[in-house]
Amino acid sequence: MANSASGMAVGDECKLKFLDLKSKRSFRFITFKIDERTQQVVVDKLGLPGDTYDDFTASMPASECRYAVFDFDFVTDENCQKSKIFFISWSPDTSRVRSKMLYASSKDRFKRELDGIQVELQATDPSEMSMDIIKARAL
Repeated sequence: MANSASGMAVGDECKLKFLDLKSKRSFRFITFKIDERTQQVVVDKLGLPGDTYDDFTASMPASECRYAVFDFDFVTDENCQKSKIFFISWSPDTSRVRSKMLYASSKDRFKRELDGIQVELQATDPSEMSMDIIKARAL
């Protein structure tokens, strides 16, 4: 089913891999990209369970937009182990204007397909998704 705003469909693999991340913790992160040829959101990269946040940020292209989900583990002030799933919309200033518009218009529908996202973050620069910001948003 295509998105009326942008015409983007969401590949089944996106939903299946997200379910694996959410329920089985098979991945630390998943990045998604829009395949303009097929007009579909597809899986770009899968992060292994042992990967770090630095591995995740290094996987984001410097001049291309992406959607991503990251499973963030942390310890609360009460010493409780917790996990939150972040949805990150990566739209660097150096990416093409058409690409930024496409990602912006498709984001809400794509995000609705991924049931279980707890925190949303928009980033145009690596500093906007630093570990300090992630920690602050998780608590």
